[in-house]
Amino acid sequence: MIDWTPDPLDSGKPRYQAIADAIAGDIRSGKLADGMRLPPQRRLAAALGIDFTTVSRAYAEAQARGHVESHVGRGTFVKGRVVTDRPDPSRRNEADLSMNMPPEPQDPELRRRMQEGLGYVSANLIDLLRYQSATGSERDRVAASSWLSMRGMVPALERVAVTPGAHATMAAILALITRPGDTVLCEAITYPGFRNVAGRFRLNLIGLEMDESGILPEALDAAIREHGPKALYLNPTLQNPTTLTIPEARRLEIAAVLRRHELMLIEDDAYGFIPAKAPAPIALSAPDLTWHIGGLAKCIGAGLRLAFTIAPTPRCAYHLVQSIRALSVMPSPLSMALVTQWIEDGTADGIRRFIRAESAARQAIAAEVLTHVRYRAAENAFNLWLDLPEGVGRADVVARMARRQIGLMPSDAFTVLGSPGEQLRVCLGGPTTREALRENLHFLANALAPHSFMG
Repeated sequence: MIDWTPDPLDSGKPRYQAIADAIAGDIRSGKLADGMRLPPQRRLAAALGIDFTTVSRAYAEAQARGHVESHVGRGTFVKGRVVTDRPDPSRRNEADLSMNMPPEPQDPELRRRMQEGLGYVSANLIDLLRYQSATGSERDRVAASSWLSMRGMVPALERVAVTPGAHATMAAILALITRPGDTVLCEAITYPGFRNVAGRFRLNLIGLEMDESGILPEALDAAIREHGPKALYLNPTLQNPTTLTIPEARRLEIAAVLRRHELMLIEDDAYGFIPAKAPAPIALSAPDLTWHIGGLAKCIGAGLRLAFTIAPTPRCAYHLVQSIRALSVMPSPLSMALVTQWIEDGTADGIRRFIRAESAARQAIAAEVLTHVRYRAAENAFNLWLDLPEGVGRADVVARMARRQIGLMPSDAFTVLGSPGEQLRVCLGGPTTREALRENLHFLANALAPHSFMG
């Protein structure tokens, strides 16, 4: 252990941040070397004349930045020389809380493994800055196929493409199979991202009646006969926003209707990798009709902007390549290299398992706090689908919660069939802690009380 104290904390920042900055600066200068043990938190607090909690928070901040490691019963140790500058606080504050984000890994060992993947990217940086294949190299597609196999899918590589995110992939597919004015079917309450993409292509989007198991097969059959659509879009596992998962029996019924009419399916499997046991993709029952999109935004990270896509046939995959080239040129080679490395060394699966466990923990917090509120949820969903109490309007609740660090979105954004109801999507993921989530949910519970709008 060393007798270390930071230089005077006169940067104008909160003291815990100033201490974390000092740790990073002293690592860069060589004053703190790899493996050195920092002073116990109480000793440093006494030396600086500040609260113990401030030092504790500073060490936690330094650990989050990757500068130190803490071990229960042993202390806090310097991890080594900082290669890059400290994290940019402005980037930390760039989170869009209106999006349905997964929980963010906090475990130091998992974060270290994630950062090690960047070493591989850095070693190949010049090669990765070139124009490359519009759907990934063979190594990338082999990694994609390995990842997709967790969903029971083992397609020929000629049908697999690494694509630049689910949204760009939806756009590329719709550009191939539709023209302005065409009709596409979807759930009555559906993912707003697809609504936006379909709107850009000037498509007629028709919502299908749903029950507790998803869209009704008879409604699908009737809509196909009446409207002659070009495709059906579904988000069948932990659907955004309702958290509904279509059970296997209903999936087989839907696939039978699709086969009978030879209608294409765009299967958005963004959340399919999260539950330990999710029903098999519909693509397995209608492979020659299905564009299966295994997005990575929810099971690894949205900033990657990548998806693993399976085309119905090799010929469809070829046309998808041309469409992606026209719209997006290619997925980012930097992101592809990082994800491939993470899949190969097991880091990607570690992230997925963390998200699974943490989303369940956050759902448990919501169940504990929102005891008098009616909502739909699922164990591994990142959100709740909240029914507002009688007399409480969704716009009023959103306005009251505007300054809270929790994402709310009213039903208007999701409703395709009928008028929007008094419902909200409440996001539980993103850059928040369990403690902060609990506090915000308590605030939400109070905001939902009808009497809170009186006076």
